[in-house]
Amino acid sequence: MTEKALVTGAGGFIGSHLVEDLLREGYDVKAFIHYNSFNSWGWLDHCDTAVRKGIEVFAGDVRDPNGVRTAMKGCDIVFHLAALIGIPYSYHSPDSYIDTNVKGTLNIVQAARDLNIKKIIHTSTSEVYGTARFVPITEEHSLQGQSPYSASKIGADFIAMSFFHSFGTPVAVARPFNTYGPRQSARAVIPTIITQIDAGYRLIRLGNVHPTRDFNYVDDTTAGFMAIARADATCGQVINLGSNFEISIGDTARMIADIMNASVEFETDGGRIRPNDSEVERLLAENEKANRLAGWRPAYGGLEGFNKGLRNTISWFTGGQNKALYRPGMYTI
Repeated sequence: MTEKALVTGAGGFIGSHLVEDLLREGYDVKAFIHYNSFNSWGWLDHCDTAVRKGIEVFAGDVRDPNGVRTAMKGCDIVFHLAALIGIPYSYHSPDSYIDTNVKGTLNIVQAARDLNIKKIIHTSTSEVYGTARFVPITEEHSLQGQSPYSASKIGADFIAMSFFHSFGTPVAVARPFNTYGPRQSARAVIPTIITQIDAGYRLIRLGNVHPTRDFNYVDDTTAGFMAIARADATCGQVINLGSNFEISIGDTARMIADIMNASVEFETDGGRIRPNDSEVERLLAENEKANRLAGWRPAYGGLEGFNKGLRNTISWFTGGQNKALYRPGMYTI
């Protein structure tokens, strides 16, 4: 019997890839996209015609409990990805992050409880750990709200887990580390570097280049979501999705430049630097739990896997139709 999966945030970077992968796996997919007067489906508009025809689309807002409940009716599994995720914008408009990330998650788990949904996969983020106090970072690492964004996601995670502990709602928390790949917003560092180099810039403007990140190719992240959904042992668990490999922003930039055969220099742009105590200096995931409970391992792990993922990403961003979607000279918060 085909399971019906709802994906919130389906028009976004990771959400659109997850929709495609769920369809390939034979799921009946309903895509929850943010209502807008242009009838835009976000990145789903750029998917193959077969994908667009193969999904049911629901336009709404996760901040609206009635819309959320309506979208979830008849679904077996909910992948909750809808969120505000830009860290710089969270300094500017923190209220909207609480409304969308915390209240939106409450709406999801409340409806899931009432509708007897079989499984909810709530999306967290490695940002909730803040700067690593020990590495690799396990799921038992302390949580540190070093930005309004990360604080809102900590709140959302606790709301989701509270429904598991209080009511037995079948919630699992997927905690992906820094995902990259085709369709990512230019507010993220890897697309920022690629689009500037491709546009002919040889003085690349970046923020801090010394922090390290555990980058994960989007195919690994979506595979992790589906593995968590399939495994009964993941209910009530927080699960890291990370490569167990770290690299600095500066070394990442140099690696991209080498792949693109570009001789570049890097310039610090003060507008791209986080406040001192808000910057997350180091992220490196422990992914043993994901393997033990869900049988997941990254296919793009390590330096070799990162190189392969970067090549795939560069190829997509430098494609003629895709590059026109970005503004490389403009800083996106």
